Amino acid sequence: LRSAAHYPLHSPLLGYSPVPPTPPDGRRPPVPAVRAAPGRVRRPALTLLLLASLAFLLSSAPAAASSRSSASSPPSRLAAIRRHAADHAAVLAAYAAHARKLKEASAAQSLSFSALSSDLSALSSRLASRGPLPEDARRPLEKEARERIKHARLLAADSKEGFDTQSKIQKLSDTVFAVGEQLARSRRAGRMSSRIAAGSTPKSLHCLAMRLLEARLAKSSAFADDPDPSPAFEDPSLYHYAIFSDNVLAVSVVIASATRAAADPSRHVFHVVTAPMYLPAFRVWFARRPPPLGVHVQLIAYSDFPFLNASSSPVFRQIEAGKRDVTLVDYLRFYLPDMFPALQRVVLLEDDVVVQKDLAALWHVDLDGKVNGAVEMCFGGFRRYRKYLNFTQAIVRDRFSPSACAWEYGVNVFDLEAWRRDGCTDLFHQYMELNVDGALWDPTSVLPAGLMTFYGNTKPLDKSWHVMGLGYNPSISPEVIRGAAVIHFNGNMKPWLDVAFNQYKALWTKHVDTEMEFLTLCNFGL
Repeated sequence: LRSAAHYPLHSPLLGYSPVPPTPPDGRRPPVPAVRAAPGRVRRPALTLLLLASLAFLLSSAPAAASSRSSASSPPSRLAAIRRHAADHAAVLAAYAAHARKLKEASAAQSLSFSALSSDLSALSSRLASRGPLPEDARRPLEKEARERIKHARLLAADSKEGFDTQSKIQKLSDTVFAVGEQLARSRRAGRMSSRIAAGSTPKSLHCLAMRLLEARLAKSSAFADDPDPSPAFEDPSLYHYAIFSDNVLAVSVVIASATRAAADPSRHVFHVVTAPMYLPAFRVWFARRPPPLGVHVQLIAYSDFPFLNASSSPVFRQIEAGKRDVTLVDYLRFYLPDMFPALQRVVLLEDDVVVQKDLAALWHVDLDGKVNGAVEMCFGGFRRYRKYLNFTQAIVRDRFSPSACAWEYGVNVFDLEAWRRDGCTDLFHQYMELNVDGALWDPTSVLPAGLMTFYGNTKPLDKSWHVMGLGYNPSISPEVIRGAAVIHFNGNMKPWLDVAFNQYKALWTKHVDTEMEFLTLCNFGL
């Protein structure tokens, strides 16, 4: 058979004709079309393909026969089985390692995988170490190997879907845990930001304090540094209130509202304890706007109490060491018996309350020998001790019940004689020392310290004495508010802030002394 290369380029068999030379005038004459005979063109190509295919088949047939013969030989079968056994042993070893990562749920599977993987490895070693075997010894070995490999395949196939599911569950669990940790961090940061926003001094309040201090410096002779104390300040037959605050405007509202609600204001005595730097501002305010109706007001700086120092109080030590994010004024309530040794009973009022009814009846409430009288705030499973204390700590678990009902500061009746009898201040110091690292309760809050100090020593008061939540709950009914002796703006939406609830703000602003000229100068939006 001649190849196409043997034909000249102009051969009619290939369908070409010679190209005539180009004439001098540059015009090429038309090339006559030459039609090739179809049969003559295709016949050599088809013949060539047929012969090539036949040659390939003839040459591959002996090789295929040789391969089949080789694969069907006993040594080849044993080698193939050995390779399969080794491969399945490796697969099962990987499954066993994965099962161990899934811990207790896959312990049994891990043992099964490991045992079968060891068996297959041993079988592969036996097959590799043996030479040619007789028929009667080879067949049982092949049968055993096939059964082991089949069992390994079934075990791996059955476990694959389960492993995939457990892996997904493990991954989802890790994701949920990570998201939970992130959410907890965000909540802590949010609470801290809210406390900073609520506890920081607004520009208007800062302006008011500076204006009052400026007036004090301008006319220092008009304001006595240490006015003579009134005998009423130590008269146990009168009604004594304690207020701890640096907010002069808020304190003025508390005193004004309590005075207007009192049947006999002259029997009510208010002890206001503040930081030394704010004491001059308080004195200017109450000198310019004296308490009405004969009510008594004592203004004190906590530096006036010599027992409040770092050597005798862990609170001072921790605050000085930077381990407390709250102000010292918040902790002064735990030293009431030492501050007022001549008194027998004191009502503690927060600076964000408004008094609507006469509180004289609180001095006649029977506390049953307990130290603290307060309104409880739990309902159902909410606001119980488990919310405020860390019950993972042994000392908390041993001393307190997680389901005990929590109460709130705002209006508290303290029997100072029972306080001294039970040594509550010393107990408070013990808990503060134990919570130096913040393990027992959130150190940014004062309430847990009170819950621990007065645990089992608190008498529940009627809820009408103290309605709380006006600083965070917009849904308190007007009937409940009207029936309350004291309403409490606890929460972050304080009534002197722009974020206060509009429906409650008038309850507070109506007691603000708008005739004080500094309020206008400091742009209070009242």
